[in-house]
Amino acid sequence: MILTVTLNAALDITYRVPRLRASATHRVAEVSERAGGKGLNVARVLAALGHRSVVAGFAGGPTGAVLRRLLAEDHGPGTVVDALTPTAGASRRTVGVVDVSSGETTQLNEAGPTIDRSEWDAFRATYARLLGDAEAVALCGSLPPGLPVGAYAQLVREAQAAGVPVLLDTSGEPLRRGIAARPDLVKPNVDELTGLTGSTEPLRAAHDARRRGARAVAASLGAAGMLLVTADGTWQAAPPRPVRGNPTGAGDSAVAGLLSGLVAGLPWPERVARAVALSAATVLAPVAGEFDRAAYEDLLPRVEVSDGAAAA
Repeated sequence: MILTVTLNAALDITYRVPRLRASATHRVAEVSERAGGKGLNVARVLAALGHRSVVAGFAGGPTGAVLRRLLAEDHGPGTVVDALTPTAGASRRTVGVVDVSSGETTQLNEAGPTIDRSEWDAFRATYARLLGDAEAVALCGSLPPGLPVGAYAQLVREAQAAGVPVLLDTSGEPLRRGIAARPDLVKPNVDELTGLTGSTEPLRAAHDARRRGARAVAASLGAAGMLLVTADGTWQAAPPRPVRGNPTGAGDSAVAGLLSGLVAGLPWPERVARAVALSAATVLAPVAGEFDRAAYEDLLPRVEVSDGAAAA
């Protein structure tokens, strides 16, 4: 079982409009709702790849009820298990507006519910229990109001104490604190990596992130693919051709690819190739947390993996 943690789960709402213009009224061509937040998106992709996933975090209020209903409807019994902790506050909504003419997406994200001490303690008890059966755990996304900035660092240490490999995918001060707890892998994008290290050069920044505590760094490079820096080597992987579409959820699919490769025992170059192929196939799909399977199967054998030290 792969455990994904989404402390700030969301109801993802996606609108598609022919052309997005400021200060104008728009007729929405298409609207969709999904149970979202980074870890839930990761779990959905893992399920599509054939893995059993458990989602932990928080859900509450009317939004949380819809989120949990949609999560249950998305998959058959046992494929994605709902282990979300109830909270008194309402789960947040995220709204993505896709401009069909340009393919660009405008994102609006709410802050999320305020989590109190009793809710945090209840989550941690669930987390500790789930770690007993987990092959790997992913800690994903922003922290909701009320949680300590070192929450992810605490969860990293608890996973390590249980002997479970842990991937951290967050940003800002939670990333800075979390990386000092020595997670097995972190997956920042280039802006998050720059914010952490102060360096705008990805290879230098990734090495700096490892010195700060990360055992391995998989840095998303956008359309250019991914840079992977580990104790065993450095690689850069890129799709064979540029892809155009909705990038929402592409990073989450990359996390799913890295986790899937980990539990399958694949070598690092094959893990990063899987991550890049899934990320690109997600850009080609219309809704966050989905990927175009035909595109993934076409792209995977053609992802170009090279020596990252030479390519960066």
